[in-house]
Amino acid sequence: MELLGIDIGGSGIKGAIVDTEKGKFTTERYRIDTPQPAIPETVTDTVAEIVRHFNWKGALGCTFPAIMKDGIAHSAANVDDSFIGVDVQSLIQRKTENPTIVMNDADAAGIAEMHFGAGRGKLGTTIILTLGTGIGSAIFRQGILVPNTELGHVYLSNGKEGEGYAADRIRSEQQLSWKKWGKRVNRYMQHIDFIFSPALIIIGGGVSKQHEKYFEYIKVNATLVPAQLRNQAGIIGAAAAALALA
Repeated sequence: MELLGIDIGGSGIKGAIVDTEKGKFTTERYRIDTPQPAIPETVTDTVAEIVRHFNWKGALGCTFPAIMKDGIAHSAANVDDSFIGVDVQSLIQRKTENPTIVMNDADAAGIAEMHFGAGRGKLGTTIILTLGTGIGSAIFRQGILVPNTELGHVYLSNGKEGEGYAADRIRSEQQLSWKKWGKRVNRYMQHIDFIFSPALIIIGGGVSKQHEKYFEYIKVNATLVPAQLRNQAGIIGAAAAALALA
């Protein structure tokens, strides 16, 4: 089945129609810059514009950078705080006149990786961590998602918050070498590995393309692999989630 997936981010809102059996785009990705300030009315208007671009009628899935419960945002990352408490799902559904599901962006990317990427067929505890502006996370046990985990916000023994210490943004801002940053990522990963004892850790985010530059510094008990779907994961996962509405 083909369904529309839309990935809402702080800098861009992207969409594509996805073959949900193969986990592949069937159209070119369409992107619009996220309006600034990124408030509910303008962001959801942009989502509706993407829906019109594809002339889409039917179920659609959207990612959103927040803790999502029953379509309501309970936090806001890289969008305006006015989103907190907003029923984003109902707002998009009203503006697009399509059945809509909205979920946490890292959870959507995790669904894509588990169904079509590096986690396919894995039934033990799997953790997907996206290293970017912050650290996003998704946890799966026996293939089932534990929603809205925020592992980027765990604190390490040095008193530092994980994403403020080991996100790719920190590497860039502080001009850290791959080795120095890799050792920071190692400290963070060892903490996550100890707490959850996963069988598999999948590293996503744009920096996953350069995994050979820092994986050697990460020593964990879990198997460590780079994500396969990268920047397509959010759109694919959102479309896959929309199957529940189709």
